[in-house]
Amino acid sequence: MTTPVAVVTGASSGIGRALAQQLDAEGYSLVLCDVNEPGLRETQGLLKRGSQRVTLDVSKRSEVEAMAAEVIARHGRIDLVINNAGVSLYGSIAEVTIEDFEWLFGINFWGVVYGTKAFLPKMLEQRSGTIVNLSSVFGMIAFPNQGTYNASKFAVRGFTEALWCELEGTGVTAVSVHPGGIKTNIAHGTRVRAGAAVKARVTGDFERAASTTPEKAAEVILRGVYDKKRRVMVGLDAQVIQLMARLLPESYPSLVHAALKKGG
Repeated sequence: MTTPVAVVTGASSGIGRALAQQLDAEGYSLVLCDVNEPGLRETQGLLKRGSQRVTLDVSKRSEVEAMAAEVIARHGRIDLVINNAGVSLYGSIAEVTIEDFEWLFGINFWGVVYGTKAFLPKMLEQRSGTIVNLSSVFGMIAFPNQGTYNASKFAVRGFTEALWCELEGTGVTAVSVHPGGIKTNIAHGTRVRAGAAVKARVTGDFERAASTTPEKAAEVILRGVYDKKRRVMVGLDAQVIQLMARLLPESYPSLVHAALKKGG
């Protein structure tokens, strides 16, 4: 029996690390990718099977394409690509710079596009494989001071949903994942335009709201992949937000402002 091959970006911590651990336990041959080399080594040390470690900046097209070519040359196939790497930015659209937008989109959106495009031809050739793209609940609703992040995650959602249509009948599938609050380090790495005090508050608010562990998130994501779901909502908060976006597409901002006012 052929050993399935999976690539996970953003594998140095959080959801990416938890996905790597679960896939390792399920017998996958893993390629772990991240710009954080020490974190990658830590993840690799937690795995029971052998894995490949690639220090990779997903915003660099040439690096992603080189990684994909090496994976395909070594294994001859690719079964699962999880475009998980992501960053966040807090600030109003008036405050953030064009450079902020370019930095965040380079990772959150173009990283997904590069990872998809690099492996899609091989998947279409073998008529099998799954591409999993990490969007967010902020790809379902917009939120004040998250406009840059919202834009990138809405873009990932639209990109992946277009793939749903285009891949029909090819044997290849695409999954759009929308996590709610997950207990990861992403808030600590958030760029904040309003200063250290605001960053401390934003980080604290996120940590209090995050109710799902990375391990549970990974379990839900992989269950969705195996159940052939096209959209996976991770966490009860994500399910509530999806319902709110569906039932109150124009009035949900009033609920968001009320919740923020109450929380503040």
